Amino acid sequence: MSQAKTLTPQEYEQVFNYVATRKYAKRNELILKMGFKTGMRVSEIANLRLGDVVHKDGKVKGEIRLTGEMTKGGFPRTVFVPQALQQELQSYIDFKTDKNPKHPLFVTNGGRAFTPSVLTQHLFWLFRNAGIDGASSHTMRRQFITSLASKGIAIRVLASLAGHRNIQVTARYIDVNDDMKRNAVELA
Repeated sequence: MSQAKTLTPQEYEQVFNYVATRKYAKRNELILKMGFKTGMRVSEIANLRLGDVVHKDGKVKGEIRLTGEMTKGGFPRTVFVPQALQQELQSYIDFKTDKNPKHPLFVTNGGRAFTPSVLTQHLFWLFRNAGIDGASSHTMRRQFITSLASKGIAIRVLASLAGHRNIQVTARYIDVNDDMKRNAVELA
């Protein structure tokens, strides 16, 4: 099975430009950003409840604690939310009328919780309709890891952020590109 595609900067912009023109733009933008900016798996995003992301006072958390039931390997982990994404999530949550902490953070067009399978298909079609072939829900996670690797973040840190227990698994996520190689030789 081939690896999920990582996006060029132009394709990254292309998918967000497409999403901005569609119904449920803010929801879809935030789903994408949760993957691209935190490295969360699509199943983890689908299983998020409002209470996982928001403190009792309604403020967005800087760290999301995923239980073992929410993760692929069954091990709890902490997901760190960048400041800019926290602010965008806060605007989204402030706008939501449903503030029940047990309800899903993101719901389908029909108002139901996304299942991991439905969210996977939703993301596949977002990428496809944006004109990006080969991208999938796993693209976001792979992009997150590759982007941080290209900025020199140590593989042990990447593995921890991704929830991998083995750095060899993390290494398979890193897509080496010509820019990374150019930057590397400049350091020699």
